[in-house]
Amino acid sequence: MSITAIVFDLDGVIIDSEEVWEEVRRGFVAEHGREFLPDTQDRMMGMNTAEWSAHLADEVGVPLPATEVAAAVLGRMAARYEESLPLIPGAVEAVRALGKHYRLALASSSARILIDKVLEKAGITAEFEVTLSTEEVPRGKPAPDVYLTAVERLGLTPAVCAAIEDSSNGLRSAGAAGLAVIAVPHGVYPPAEDALAQASLVVKSVTEVTPEAVAALR
Repeated sequence: MSITAIVFDLDGVIIDSEEVWEEVRRGFVAEHGREFLPDTQDRMMGMNTAEWSAHLADEVGVPLPATEVAAAVLGRMAARYEESLPLIPGAVEAVRALGKHYRLALASSSARILIDKVLEKAGITAEFEVTLSTEEVPRGKPAPDVYLTAVERLGLTPAVCAAIEDSSNGLRSAGAAGLAVIAVPHGVYPPAEDALAQASLVVKSVTEVTPEAVAALR
């Protein structure tokens, strides 16, 4: 079957935010006298807000309830985005170009407040028929929930949808949901080999995801 819709990830695909997330979380953890371990950021990639805030509270040991951890970190992230939005070069143009040929959705591990802020500031809110946070489904990535729900809200099946992802857990999530997977590996946080194996197409930049490239997936 031909691809009729594309589901974008946000962090690492449209905005280069993974390092901002790490900087904010690392600083928050240090302020509370705890250690941000080398694999902490990798382990939290794809987790929804409830999951990563619980991880910082329960596993890393931040002495606050998870809800307070989430509120503090999200507040700092929103302030950083307000100050300077780290858009990936060419990402906005890629969204608009693909939107002329395919229906678009977004499935992100970011909180709803951050998704809405990024899309509004980037001027691309109207490009997406569906936007979904993993806060709004039972499980975060690598579980397939957010992709399955996004596809369902489009009124489609996974067989006619493609996903654009960068992280290990994102690639696993899209693959488990049955979408055709396009990988845009992040230079600082490259995906694991088993996750990258989910991809039908691997590109260096989202600007390489052209309508012609998508048409060749199925």
